[in-house]
Amino acid sequence: MRAILVILDSFGIGGAPDAAAFGDEGANTLGHISGVCANGATSAKRPVAGPLHLPYMADLGLFQAMACANGQPVATSNMFGCWAAATEKGAGKDTPSGHWEITGFPVMEPPRVFSGKHDSFPPELINEIVTNAKLPGVLGNHHASGVAVLEELGAEHLRTGKPIIYTSVDSVLQIAAHEEAFGLERLLELCLTTRKIADTYNIGRVIARPFAGDAATGFIRTGHRRDFTMPPKGRTLLDQLRQADRQVLAMGKIGDIYAHRGITETRKADGNMALFDLTLRATKDLDDGGLLFANFVDFDTLYGHLRDPLGYAAALEAFDARLPELFAQLRVGDMLILSADHGNDPTWRGTDHTRERVPVLIRLEGAASTGLGLRNMADIGATIAAHLKVDPAPHGTSFLEEMRQTK
Repeated sequence: MRAILVILDSFGIGGAPDAAAFGDEGANTLGHISGVCANGATSAKRPVAGPLHLPYMADLGLFQAMACANGQPVATSNMFGCWAAATEKGAGKDTPSGHWEITGFPVMEPPRVFSGKHDSFPPELINEIVTNAKLPGVLGNHHASGVAVLEELGAEHLRTGKPIIYTSVDSVLQIAAHEEAFGLERLLELCLTTRKIADTYNIGRVIARPFAGDAATGFIRTGHRRDFTMPPKGRTLLDQLRQADRQVLAMGKIGDIYAHRGITETRKADGNMALFDLTLRATKDLDDGGLLFANFVDFDTLYGHLRDPLGYAAALEAFDARLPELFAQLRVGDMLILSADHGNDPTWRGTDHTRERVPVLIRLEGAASTGLGLRNMADIGATIAAHLKVDPAPHGTSFLEEMRQTK
């Protein structure tokens, strides 16, 4: 009896009741991607036109979950899983907030954001970083997207040796530096130093953004990103599992999201397909009573933030096509849950995450193929805790018995 929780980072399904308060009323990541595909658009990443093709997630109830999330009639079909639409109760719409709430800790007082588009961080914060890290100075200190800031400041970074610091509407302090000219290890050390400073400013994440290339050929971000996250200020499912001496395998950026608290082992890979391969291998190493927790970040970073709906569609289709390989790894008694941490509608204005409900797609032997309606995100962690027979985190209500009783 094991649990596998897979987060498709940013795969929202619309319908958040408080979306208007975040400026996101009408956002729907899945719905708008589906609409772009249905309208016959093509791109280099999805050159063949046609409807969005996600047969395995559809059979788990994906489109029923989206209809439920948006208050629309839910069609019946021959599913082989359970589904729900989950609502975030916390005050954020960023990655840590979503993950922490899924595992039983809603963030009701979000960390500090820096809303000024220019000179975003206060001079005393920048001065502390420069002094403590012995830097010649920094570049940027403004709101930016990860690709645009390299085009803007990459060449100057190489010329001056000054790292690039930027932020967004999330509580993040991102530091970009060239892997070779500046040095990857030096960048990570800089981020560790900055993390200690950031604690006093209540900043959620310090993110290392290494890149390669040059002005002539172009700059590209590499796969060595690291997130240095403020740890959750309350107990999560991962803490409960470690207290019970259970195995927690963290795939991708999960370890970083939890500041490596409650994790027994972290495994990383660059790109969704490489991470899928790694996840398949890890399921063979997962002990009875353990949790495998994976985050597929490409949906968010490569397609949501870059507002690329067809790239997002192609990535979803590639992920879905491999689900039978994951199903084949399940043992008798295993629970598989596919979900998301927030939305990031690639057709929406700006480059920010979007406040949306998220799908909860469950495969569990002995459970009915049925809908569980609207749930809270913390119910996911509570259900895993019930399945693995450990004490739950303080928030969330298990739907495990409801799944079994509706058989």
